[in-house]
Amino acid sequence: QVQLVESGGGLVQAGGSLRLSCAASGRTFSNYIMAWFRQAPGKEREFVARISWSDSNTHYVDSVKGRFLISRDNAENTVYLQMTSLNPEDTAVYYCAARRLLRTMVGSEYDYWGQGTQVTVSS
Repeated sequence: QVQLVESGGGLVQAGGSLRLSCAASGRTFSNYIMAWFRQAPGKEREFVARISWSDSNTHYVDSVKGRFLISRDNAENTVYLQMTSLNPEDTAVYYCAARRLLRTMVGSEYDYWGQGTQVTVSS
């Protein structure tokens, strides 16, 4: 059974940085796509970034390009989301998600989800 456990959220001032972690377990992830999504209060869930575990191919939503960096550590089976230049619009619950093979930005196409971690950016 795949398990995804996020950590690293918190309260930060605008312009600050946070690094989110997603610890994955339960199987070999070499052919998996790992993604971060977020959901702000009253808004729909939004794709943030994804990475292919096999070749580290990445993709970002336009609003975070140049500010967020997704990466993975094979030895630790962990995916990271380094967030910089944070602004209040980044406030949301951030979720880690996983699925095999398909590089997609559509949340409903991901099979496994973590419990989420809250990120709050104060102005």
